[in-house]
Amino acid sequence: MSLNENSNPSVLLNIESIDFLSVLTRLDDGVIITDINGTILFYNIAQSLIDGLVPNDVIGLKVTDIYELNNRSSMIMQVIYRHAAIKNRAFFYKTRSGKTANTITSVYPLFNEKIVNGVICFVKDYELLYRSTPMTAITEPRPDLGNGTQYTFADLIGSDPYFQRVVGTARKAAASSSPIMIQGETGTGKELFAQSIHNHSQRRKQKFVGINCGAIPHDLLEGILFGTTRGAFTGALDKPGLFEIAHESTLFLDEILAMPVDLQAKLLRVLQEKLVRKGGSVKEIPVDVKIVSSVSQDPRAAIRENRLRTDLFYRLGVVMVKLPPLRERQDNMNELISHFIQKYNNCLGTNVNYISEEILELFTTYHWPGNVRELEHMIEGAMNMAGKEEIIGTEHFTQNLNCLEPFDFNNLTTAFPLLKNLGPTRVEEPPNALDPNLQHNFTKTQADWEKTAIKSALTATGGNVTKAAKNLGISRQLLHYKIKKNKFFRTDFIQRPII
Repeated sequence: MSLNENSNPSVLLNIESIDFLSVLTRLDDGVIITDINGTILFYNIAQSLIDGLVPNDVIGLKVTDIYELNNRSSMIMQVIYRHAAIKNRAFFYKTRSGKTANTITSVYPLFNEKIVNGVICFVKDYELLYRSTPMTAITEPRPDLGNGTQYTFADLIGSDPYFQRVVGTARKAAASSSPIMIQGETGTGKELFAQSIHNHSQRRKQKFVGINCGAIPHDLLEGILFGTTRGAFTGALDKPGLFEIAHESTLFLDEILAMPVDLQAKLLRVLQEKLVRKGGSVKEIPVDVKIVSSVSQDPRAAIRENRLRTDLFYRLGVVMVKLPPLRERQDNMNELISHFIQKYNNCLGTNVNYISEEILELFTTYHWPGNVRELEHMIEGAMNMAGKEEIIGTEHFTQNLNCLEPFDFNNLTTAFPLLKNLGPTRVEEPPNALDPNLQHNFTKTQADWEKTAIKSALTATGGNVTKAAKNLGISRQLLHYKIKKNKFFRTDFIQRPII
């Protein structure tokens, strides 16, 4: 038989006749195939070595049954919900039997006539790499869903009834073209909600468009929103505005209160007429845009302060979604902490399981002005200090712990008059500003003042931590931390009867 006779692809290789499952069974990488419910249908030998499990024992079980993961933390379940692949993600997880694995994981949806009916997951074992470089970040940014967003409602963390009602309101409002106003303090997740609303709407196939109104100079904001025509002003070019770009999609106007009031009047006209006119042009362009806006304070208070037009509020706030601050979401604290620990285990290669009870008590009494964003940054900072330890303690938070609940020194002399003659007030002359020891001396003075205050409080209350904390104006948990920090013993302050 000649070479030309063998050149027919159908003779050389019949793709349909290949037994792909046998190939996947012998693959060096771990492979898992599940159905649309996350039930495992295929589990190869390499994956069993990574997990320390027997293939026949896991077939037919859900991935959340054999791994310590839930629908939010499991990459397989996330791909099922999102219908989008996740590629080359550093992923740390633990099986229900206690085996841990450091991996690089890719998950792809499986389609049958354009309908997702399962997923296939490829897992590389990078345990040795992680052990040699435990603090190396080898993860990639969160993947774009292909429409300018990264988040869906499945990514929102919080199972308490009130938060779920907020999510339910946003879900229902996403189905219509009516404007939505999201109210929430900084760090509560307003943009996550805005993206989730877009991805739950009929417009999700179009590109999501967003702008922070407070980040753009006022004199440029109008042109960015409505567009410009060449020659309208010096240097002006013919450019479409965000309303044109967001046609048949969603436009997110973040921090709408930062928009000048006169520009709010022009915005109101566009919303009412559904027509936009570029700067320097007389032509009006029809636009179909769903508006999602956000405010960080009560919009009615902004109206009273003349920062928001009443008529614009009525137009933008057809549906109000009010996000609760973190201090009102204590029931979600454990879920959020677990999520961020897993996230930064993946990013940093650490092996943290949770935080200490002492830190958890401090977290639950703190007022969190930066909300969920502040919590995330605090956990990230502590995990950079954790190394190979499995529990984050007070020693890992460095100076961040002091911000959780600082002493109010102004009120200490009221509770303890004897302190009036102690501490910084004894300095009769101002120190030399050029003194190189000034900063050290000031820090030492603050530390001495804190120790004196704690001693006085414990002495006055006979070692009663609850009463001492009340007198100091701090929480009982923070006082326990500072007693331990200063190496005090509560029993030394308990008043014993004289025999």
